[in-house]
Amino acid sequence: MATTTKDRVRVGGRTVELTHPDKELFPDDGITKAELADHYRRVARRMLPHLRDRALVMERYPDGYRGRSFYHKDVPDYFPDWIRTCEVPKEGGTVTMVVCDAAATLVYLANQACLTPHPWLSRTEKLDCPDRLVFDLDPPGEGDFATVRWAARQLGDLLTGLGLRPALMTTGSRGLHVVVPLVRGTDFDTARGFARAAADTLASRHPDRLTTQVRKDKREGRLYLDIQRNAYAQTSVAPYAVRARPHAPVATPIGWDELDDPGLGPQRWTLRTIGDRLEKHGDPWRGLNRCARSLGPAMRRLEQ
Repeated sequence: MATTTKDRVRVGGRTVELTHPDKELFPDDGITKAELADHYRRVARRMLPHLRDRALVMERYPDGYRGRSFYHKDVPDYFPDWIRTCEVPKEGGTVTMVVCDAAATLVYLANQACLTPHPWLSRTEKLDCPDRLVFDLDPPGEGDFATVRWAARQLGDLLTGLGLRPALMTTGSRGLHVVVPLVRGTDFDTARGFARAAADTLASRHPDRLTTQVRKDKREGRLYLDIQRNAYAQTSVAPYAVRARPHAPVATPIGWDELDDPGLGPQRWTLRTIGDRLEKHGDPWRGLNRCARSLGPAMRRLEQ
């Protein structure tokens, strides 16, 4: 049971106080901090399976989405002790990071003007073994989202043919993410090697439309199959996260059949419209963790 007032949110058995709840984080639309917190309260049940047991980087905008921003990795001293944390090794020591495993934590982060949580691709008990692969597909040119939809279809077919169960999400920014749930059995270098090989294979089939060339001046108008997120300590935008763009677009899981919709775009759903979509269509990523597959058989099929 959750209740919300102007300056506090009661959720998951905790009360989260909101400071400056009327502060407009998206002033063009009058979207306040209180409204952001309420969004994360409402989507928590669907978000948390993809955040639980993962170190989290907070993308914070204390002056609203047009103001100064920063990526916050370490947990400040003033965070309440009920928020779960984990120690992550780094050069010369460790860093204490947030682990978001409760709806109250999501609401608390919203009160810190964290518009977008970015979880790791691995879980805390096995930081060096990813259980997600991410392919980032952005349009090669302004307004060329048809190419993104086409590329996502080709990539999805390739991965499915290799025995994997990829999922699809609008990023709320420029493009689409193709996300592959994995059984943890490989390290990041191996997983990244597979992602690179899959991208190279697809690009070789469509050399006039796709590329794995990192340098922009070498892409020649082709869509870049970006696998760079698949490395230790890298993150990916969480499903149902709000992005720092006009009208507060939301990263939204979609079904593969929705690629056929010419009206699909990366910012199609916003903080104020995502509730209607979920009510009508449900959550396409429900049960996604059960779709995890071992990378070994897929790697052997790809080699063949």
